[in-house]
Amino acid sequence: MKLQFRHQKFQADAANAVCEVFAGQPNGSAKYLLDQGSSGYVSGAEDITFDSFGWGNRKLVPELTDSAILANIRRIQLANGLAPSEKLEGRYNLTIKMETGVGKTYTYIKTMYELNKRYGWSKFIIVVPSIAIREGVYKSFSVTQEHFADEYGQKIRYFIYNSSQLTRVEQFASENAISAMIINSQAFNARGRDARRIYMKLDEFQSRRPIDIIAKTNPILIIDEPQSVEGKQTKERLKEFHPLFTLRYSATPRESYNMVYRLDAIEAYNRNLVKKIAGKGVSASGTTATAGYVYLDGLNLSHGAPNASLPFDTRGASGVRPCPRIVGEGSDLSHHSNDTME
Repeated sequence: MKLQFRHQKFQADAANAVCEVFAGQPNGSAKYLLDQGSSGYVSGAEDITFDSFGWGNRKLVPELTDSAILANIRRIQLANGLAPSEKLEGRYNLTIKMETGVGKTYTYIKTMYELNKRYGWSKFIIVVPSIAIREGVYKSFSVTQEHFADEYGQKIRYFIYNSSQLTRVEQFASENAISAMIINSQAFNARGRDARRIYMKLDEFQSRRPIDIIAKTNPILIIDEPQSVEGKQTKERLKEFHPLFTLRYSATPRESYNMVYRLDAIEAYNRNLVKKIAGKGVSASGTTATAGYVYLDGLNLSHGAPNASLPFDTRGASGVRPCPRIVGEGSDLSHHSNDTME
C-alpha cells in the first residue's frame, strides 16, 4: 500500500523562509579534484567505480555579503511576524521552530529539495541526538521517497554514516546527485576509538580522514533537536564539517539563532495540527468529617522505595481536619491519623 501525503502550506512556508535567506545565489554546483589517497582503492568497493572528481555545494557568491544575508533574514522575519535579528548570530545559522508532531522531518526533507531546485545545492548532513531518532529519520526518508520523487522528479540518495562502511562516504562526495548523510552526534563527538575514526587516517580509506572527504563537499548541516545535540564541545566539532550553513529544527530551541520561521504550540493547535490535551482535576467537597476518607494524591517512584502522598482525616488539637501524609509500604494509617482511622 502506498502512503499518501497531503501538502501543508506551513511546511512550504517554512521551506520558502529558508530558501529566501539566500535570494540572489545562482543555481550551480562545485566540481573539484577528489582526494584519491595513497592508493585509489577503497575497501569493500570492488564493484564500485569512482572517477577523480568530487561534487559539492557551491559557495555563496561574493554579492551575498553578511550584510546582504542579514537584510534577507530581517525581511523574512518581518513577513513572518518575528523580531528582526540585530546581527548574524553565528555565521549562517538559521532556526526553524516547529511544534512536535507537525511533520518536522518532512519539512526539512522538503527544504532540501527546494534548496536543490533553486540553487543546485545537493550535499546535506542531518545530525541527530540519538540512534533511535537516527533510525526514525532514516525511516522518514524511506516512506516519503516516492512522494517527493513524484513532486521533484528525483530521489535523494540517503544513508546512515557508519565508520566501517566508508564506501558510502566516498559515494557521497563523488556523486553529482542530491545526497543526505544521517549521523548521530556520538559518531563524531563521543569518546572511544570507534567514535574517533572519523578523524583518523585509515588504511582501509587510503590513509585519508573521513571528515576531510565530507568537509570538502561544503555540506549543509541540518540539526534535529539541537538542544539535545549541541554542547560546547559539539559546537566545535561541527565546525570541522565546514558547513555552507546550518539549519536548526526544534520545538524548544535553547538558542534561537536567526529564527526565520515559527510554528509554536498555540499556532499548531489553532490550525488543528495537534490535538488538545485536557486535564481533569479531582477534589473533595461537602465532607462533614463524620466519616473518615482517604485519597491518593500522588506517587513518587524516582528514588529508593516508592511512597505515596495520602490526604486523609487526622485528629488534632483543634479537631479533625484533612491532612496529607507521605506513607510507604507497611505504614499504619491509624497511627498517622492519630487514631482517626480505626
